[in-house]
Amino acid sequence: MRLRLPRWAAVTAALTVLAGAGTWTAVASDDPPPVHRADRTLDVDGVRLDTSYFTGDDDGRRPAVLLGHGFGGSKDDVRAQAEGLAREGYAVLTWSARGFGASTGEIGLNDPEHEVRDVSRLIDWLAARPEVLLDEAGDPRVGVSGASYGGAISLLAAGHDPRVDAIAPRITYWNLADALFPDGVFKKLWAGIFFSAGNGAGEGMRPGAGDRPGTGDAPGAGDGPATGGASAGGGATDTDTATTTVTGKAPAGSGTAAAKPPACGRFTAELCSLYQRVAVAGKPDDAARALLEARSPSAVGDRIKVPALLVQGQSDSLFTLAQSDAMARTLAANGAPVAVDWTSGGHDGGDQEAERVERRVGAWFDRWLKKDASADTGPAFRVSRTGGVDSTNGRATTRAATADRYPGLASGTTDVPLGGAPRTFANPPGGAPPAVSAVPGLGGGLSGLSSLGVGLSLDFPGQHARFDAKPQTGALRITGAPTVRVKVTSTAADGSAVLFAKVYDVGPDGRQQVLPAQLVAPVRVEDARNGRSVTLTLPAIDHEVEAGHRLRLVVAATDLGYASPAAPAAYTVAVEGPLTVPTAPGLTTRAAALPWWVWGLPLIGLAVAAVLLLTARRRAAAPAPAPELAAVPLVITGLSKKYKGGERYSVKDLSFRVEQGQVLGLLGPNGAGKTTTLRMLMGLIAPDEGEIRVFGQAIRPGAPVLSRVGAFVEGAGFLPHLSGRENLDLYWKATGRPAGDAHVDEALRIANLGGALERAVRTYSQGMRQRLALAQAMLGLPDLLILDEPTNGLDPPQIREMREVMIRYAAGGRTVIVSSHLLAEVEQSCTHLVVMDRGQLVQAGPVAEITGSGDTLLVTLAERTPDGAPLPVLPDALVEKIGALPGVGSAARTDAGLLVRLDGADATALIGELVRLDVPLTGVGPHRRLEDAFLTLIGGGAA
Repeated sequence: MRLRLPRWAAVTAALTVLAGAGTWTAVASDDPPPVHRADRTLDVDGVRLDTSYFTGDDDGRRPAVLLGHGFGGSKDDVRAQAEGLAREGYAVLTWSARGFGASTGEIGLNDPEHEVRDVSRLIDWLAARPEVLLDEAGDPRVGVSGASYGGAISLLAAGHDPRVDAIAPRITYWNLADALFPDGVFKKLWAGIFFSAGNGAGEGMRPGAGDRPGTGDAPGAGDGPATGGASAGGGATDTDTATTTVTGKAPAGSGTAAAKPPACGRFTAELCSLYQRVAVAGKPDDAARALLEARSPSAVGDRIKVPALLVQGQSDSLFTLAQSDAMARTLAANGAPVAVDWTSGGHDGGDQEAERVERRVGAWFDRWLKKDASADTGPAFRVSRTGGVDSTNGRATTRAATADRYPGLASGTTDVPLGGAPRTFANPPGGAPPAVSAVPGLGGGLSGLSSLGVGLSLDFPGQHARFDAKPQTGALRITGAPTVRVKVTSTAADGSAVLFAKVYDVGPDGRQQVLPAQLVAPVRVEDARNGRSVTLTLPAIDHEVEAGHRLRLVVAATDLGYASPAAPAAYTVAVEGPLTVPTAPGLTTRAAALPWWVWGLPLIGLAVAAVLLLTARRRAAAPAPAPELAAVPLVITGLSKKYKGGERYSVKDLSFRVEQGQVLGLLGPNGAGKTTTLRMLMGLIAPDEGEIRVFGQAIRPGAPVLSRVGAFVEGAGFLPHLSGRENLDLYWKATGRPAGDAHVDEALRIANLGGALERAVRTYSQGMRQRLALAQAMLGLPDLLILDEPTNGLDPPQIREMREVMIRYAAGGRTVIVSSHLLAEVEQSCTHLVVMDRGQLVQAGPVAEITGSGDTLLVTLAERTPDGAPLPVLPDALVEKIGALPGVGSAARTDAGLLVRLDGADATALIGELVRLDVPLTGVGPHRRLEDAFLTLIGGGAA
């Protein structure tokens, strides 16, 4: 039922001043203009809403903006954005929704009779403000924006109250039932996070899913009303605190708690009952769907006809791109101006692009609220694409692809044939162990890095079917939702099947696979006893499949984020057609913005070189050379370095030696002291104790022997308008050494850049830039080459090329030292290792010696019984029992089997005990993987 409010509701402004803070004023002429904030408690139908009202020093009337917050948050989460809009000439009202922050009442999930009615009362309040622009009496010029929960209320407000003039919802839902029960499958993890957040509402609890203050469901933000003082964004803030009563007819039961089940927190009784009912059943019922749909923007979609900027996240397994697609199609059909923006981040984490998005929201309101026709509202469609990793901060860099119309999720399709016979697999009893795709709150933004070959996903043997396409002959950009026709047969008692479909990007080796955005599409198939054909719509993504890679369709029986049937069953899946992939051919990709260091670092390097030359004569005499070490590339003895101003050591008593022709891997977890060691080795910082000798010469800033050292550390800056060769020539000239000593051709041959050398660097891929940086480090063919994370931002083929470059370079008798987190690459590239932990040497020696030494054995396990039935994973209790056996130090699961560290026992005794415990072992031998050896040496830390 639509909420019918009079055009001008009576507003009683009985203001009781509770406290007033002094007025703050800006004292410097270049400070941001001041913002005045008044904190008020509005009494709406017996519920107290905690609000803040922001205005600038502008004279006259101005448009108003309502800013909603994310689920589990409060008005404080959007304070910075509110202050920014106030400085731009808006009157901004923020509030804590019912059940959140300092507001009272119960959480109704944007119930039209409660939360949506509250927004209309807030608009009534704005209409009475003398500084707010009115279109007519009681009708303020107002826009609404917010993220997640606040994004949905902006859509609902536009559908229920005709006074709303423009909206900018962000990472939100169109149909909450479809979001939490996609295709009839219960999204149990996200639903559980919602319910937990509602239980803790008003107590500072947040659903930790990567959302950030001002952009989504902010974790950890305070819930109480804002206090006085200068704003976080700079400039002064006047603070006023008061109470206002907004009168109106209170709906029955408004703001009062009905009888409800225990442990409901601030949820209404009907929502609490809904969650408990669905969580126990493991699937939604019709009543649950009906309730959520009635509180969704889709219920009033035909009434939303105002300009809408729809911002949705690609890294979002909660509210997927399909939700914003439904918004865009409906609103455009209503004749409303619509723009769609796909950001990198989302509820699963990643880059929320908060500053850029807030600027675009401001421009959107400038155009439609201020009626500024010159305001740049941006393209009709924009998608952020990951372009590599910024080596200065380790973050993914983004670039934009745009189009003058929204292409939808099925534009420019192309068919990719899939191979493979029908596959039968099992739904395990209890739906466990489940496959893993997105893990709410634990992804850490990995989904946003899937285009760089980084991700976390897991499918258990015997619980999924897979179908592979042939390798791509050229790059394929997927923008939208792929589809595929399959036939499903189920042995379940009711003939149904719950399946989880996903498309992997598989590397050239056929083993390394990445799940774009960590997304999976659930589907419930009914009446499949005799087979049923269905079209699977895969998650909407924007992902490039490189040449040589292939697409892999996986259909699994389980997923960690969803509820699966508890009863065991067998499913058979056969593909009945190609994978249809949308490509959105109308998109134009812009070049990534160049960070300052790309052009600034060469200039800084020249300045540093000049300073070193000018100060070289003032230095004390260097320690005498050691002739006996003249042929040894590196000897480190007793090296120590303390953290600045403290007693803790970053490097302590470190000693090791590197010989000619070696490729040495420097390994250690974060904080092990690797970077500090490399900086001392290059003469950038001085040790507190000990010494470093390169070819017998002591290392100190400006030491002549450093001319025999080449370094690639934290990336290199190039002038983008120059070619690769011109950049190298410019760098070499800056060293002041003769041009004939550069050996440019040899360095380029080793780096294998080919014809790209004559192209402008701005056209280079991330892998080409890395190889150019390596060629720069190799100029002069230094006898000792130091590489710090040289494979950052590279895809698997580029990593393989980098590995071959290092091996070729060392093959001529020179020495390479490489620090890397990629243990598999180190194992293939390096001849020797130095393992550090907490600043100290743990072990040094040949790779084969370290991976094969020690008393740790790898126990390989059978995956199936002799008759072919799949074996379950060893239970945790059994692994713990093995670790507690006499003579055994520890036992831990790995991908290859079971890693057992002996502490007195021998292999024969261990085998006997494992047989006694019915462990299905197939072999016992020394562990040979560097990862296992590394984790054993450092006690399980992360590289």
